[in-house]
Amino acid sequence: MSSERQARMADRIRVLIAERLEKGLRDPRLGFVTITDVRVTGDLQHASVFYTVLGSEEERLASGEALKSATGMLRSEVGRKLGVRLTPTLEFIPDALPADAGHIEDLLREARERDAQVAGIAASASFAGEADPYVKPREFDEE
Repeated sequence: MSSERQARMADRIRVLIAERLEKGLRDPRLGFVTITDVRVTGDLQHASVFYTVLGSEEERLASGEALKSATGMLRSEVGRKLGVRLTPTLEFIPDALPADAGHIEDLLREARERDAQVAGIAASASFAGEADPYVKPREFDEE
């Protein structure tokens, strides 16, 4: 029951913050921010809000500062619309998923290239010994 309530609250917080960011904040530092996930603690007192920013590293840092400075306003708006007795604190955390995904793509591309090199080497390779290296049963002479 508790984890179901956590999930519902996390989803609702994600929607409320995303809607508010879509309307815009009065902060010119805020770039194109996407709320990727929200995790609420078991006691429903703290919400970790994960976000990504489309753009350069400077835009990511500026948007992070803008979100940090708007945390109080966003928390009060979330509290007003959630209708719960205690509004959870909000913590904005940059989501590393896009960077990790890009790194994984690079690693997979490198692995494919190495596999192609190994396949090319294997195609022109020859056996070190006999073509059939397995020991065959000895044929005994009948005396």
